[in-house]
Amino acid sequence: MNAGTAAVRELAPPFGTPDATVPAVAPLRFVALGDSLTEGVGDPVPGGWRGWAALLARSLTADGAGVEFRNLARSGALSRDLTREQLPAALALRPRLAAVVVGGNDTLRAGFDIRHTARELDTALRALAEGGARPLTACLPDPGVLLRLPQPLAGPLARRMRAVNTVVHALSVRHDAVHLHLAALPWTNQRGLLSVDRLHPSATGHHLIARGFHDCLAEAGHRLGPAPAAGATEPPPGRAADLWWMATRGTSWVAERSTDLLPGLLALAAAEARGRMRGATTRLDEQMARAVSAALAGLP
Repeated sequence: MNAGTAAVRELAPPFGTPDATVPAVAPLRFVALGDSLTEGVGDPVPGGWRGWAALLARSLTADGAGVEFRNLARSGALSRDLTREQLPAALALRPRLAAVVVGGNDTLRAGFDIRHTARELDTALRALAEGGARPLTACLPDPGVLLRLPQPLAGPLARRMRAVNTVVHALSVRHDAVHLHLAALPWTNQRGLLSVDRLHPSATGHHLIARGFHDCLAEAGHRLGPAPAAGATEPPPGRAADLWWMATRGTSWVAERSTDLLPGLLALAAAEARGRMRGATTRLDEQMARAVSAALAGLP
């Protein structure tokens, strides 16, 4: 740990148990909610994943108070899992900062409905803000572009991702969240920012996200410690490690999602191809835009 970096204590149940290592000054409590991106997939450490949220936690205070950090995110989480499983635990911690980055997996489901995603996100952000936490949010890059899918497949995914990001932007304003334009980072121009699966950040990519949130918090007036490093200080895993992960975990990750995704995605691709032949892709975009407007208008 670098000099001047806040001491970070990983919270574990029971929350708030006295600990001799806790500083006399009240620590800043930071919780992270979301899916595999926030869980840290792509940034391996002995025993599991680290990720951008853990990197950011080290840099959140400059007054010696330290940080109590809990990562509640889990791989594969949908927006409904956010409110049903992660939110109650987050509220019990009474955090001052709460990262909520989710929605990418929603777009990869056959039953995607932007109304449901908007409602779940609004519920989580509202509850956290009313509980005294400042939310952290991010818009997500297009998975079709990251995976370099052919246009009939990439088009529907891009349309869904734009819808989710439009909702996230609107709700970030509504709930006074600190928002990172994660989708605008140079994912496709710098291959080293992505892990072997091309969907998750590499260790360097996670450092980039942590630094981006640190910059956004500083601009919002938060008093912080030194910014996270611009890139990973440890060497990235070798190709053998990447191949082993893909063989042991990556393949099952794809298979689990393909069972649900592929039939619906193929139908979407067929509709996209028909729309392109008829010059009707603009109509599909307009339909999604209307669905987004209706989803936001229907929120409390």
